[in-house]
Amino acid sequence: MASKKIITVFGATGAQGGGVARAILSDSNSPFAVRAVTRNPDSEKARELAAMGAEVVSADIDDKEGMKRALDGAYGAYFVTFFWAHFSPEKEYAEAKSMAEAAKEAGLKHVIWSTLEDTRQWVPLEDNRMPTLQGKYKVPHFDAKGEADHFFTDLGVPTTFMRASFYWDNFVYFGLGPKRAEDGKLYLTLPMGDKKMAGIASEDIGKCAYGIFKKGDEMIGKTVGIAGEQLTGQEMAEAFTKALGQQVTYNSISPETFRSFGFPGADDLGNMFQFYRDFDEVCNQVRDVGFSKELNPELKSFDAWLAENAQRVPLEPAAVQ
Repeated sequence: MASKKIITVFGATGAQGGGVARAILSDSNSPFAVRAVTRNPDSEKARELAAMGAEVVSADIDDKEGMKRALDGAYGAYFVTFFWAHFSPEKEYAEAKSMAEAAKEAGLKHVIWSTLEDTRQWVPLEDNRMPTLQGKYKVPHFDAKGEADHFFTDLGVPTTFMRASFYWDNFVYFGLGPKRAEDGKLYLTLPMGDKKMAGIASEDIGKCAYGIFKKGDEMIGKTVGIAGEQLTGQEMAEAFTKALGQQVTYNSISPETFRSFGFPGADDLGNMFQFYRDFDEVCNQVRDVGFSKELNPELKSFDAWLAENAQRVPLEPAAVQ
């Protein structure tokens, strides 16, 4: 490990961090070694990373001193926060501040901060097209991350600001895939109208991040959006139809209707989809499929992702809200 530059990966057992760790560890010629940070080093996923050659360490992103220890001697770091664990933008903002300060104190040479747009730059709080949530956000799981970008810039931390896209894996795990209605037919329900939304396989996020680390200094100070493909709801429904071998109809609803579904985070996600829909050019311009492919030659299209995952998408009827 001594001859390789250490990348400290936070959230190493999660979707993003795990992807970063596996991308580096799977490349036998990688110039980097992985220090995988997790709250539970004894978890199955942590043990799998250790078996692949990662140095697994225990730390919590709410503990700045612990983070500093995890960064000791490292060349770079991958920083990601976990909004859906607590639904608190303030917590994410505070964690990002600690991350930037710890990175500065550790003298890191290259940081990737997994961030998103602060949607309030396009939809101010007084704009009633979408409701204000938690008192001061439009899309809480976006806004605090975007607002926190300045911590890295202000401190002069050599940072690439990476913006991911909608995870296609949400169709498997988040209950957003096609659902069978009372008429027995399958419907993909999204409030996207006819606009294209950038999406990506979660594993590809880590591979793209690895590509950013490999490019090194030329990526510092840049904002990079990554995507596997940009598709309309209709195009996604057609892809599902082909992959599942049964008709899937695109059910285009309003963001208001989506927000009313009542599951935890429905209002946040409804606003997110509305932002993707109403500001599709803003979102899709930065999420460059061609450049993502340059970073990650194995980048999957939606069809390729469905070929591997369509049978894992739960098709049971939507729960009564």
